[in-house]
Amino acid sequence: QVQLVESGGGLVQAGGSLRLSCAASVGISPFDRMGWYRQAPGNQREWVAVITRGGSTNYADSVKGRFTISRDNAKNTVYLQMNNLKPEDTADYYCSGYTGYDYWGQGTQVTVSS
Repeated sequence: QVQLVESGGGLVQAGGSLRLSCAASVGISPFDRMGWYRQAPGNQREWVAVITRGGSTNYADSVKGRFTISRDNAKNTVYLQMNNLKPEDTADYYCSGYTGYDYWGQGTQVTVSS
């Protein structure tokens, strides 16, 4: 059974940093790509970052230069390093893995205070 489990969310002041983790029960290699999405209250879920099986990365314009997606195959984990956080980054963050079907984690909450 595929499970994606996020962790690392919390409360941080503007300008601070957090690192989110997404642990995959089946490892990372089965996924064509893995990514992070976020959903703020009252808003639709939006894409944040993606890393492909080949290691290519891409980012939403709103986080480019501040967020970094990476992976550790040995730990079956994908990370999202978030620096210079802004109040508008406040959201529930979700990990996603795609294998022809989208798998989702349960989310982790990030709150950035001004």
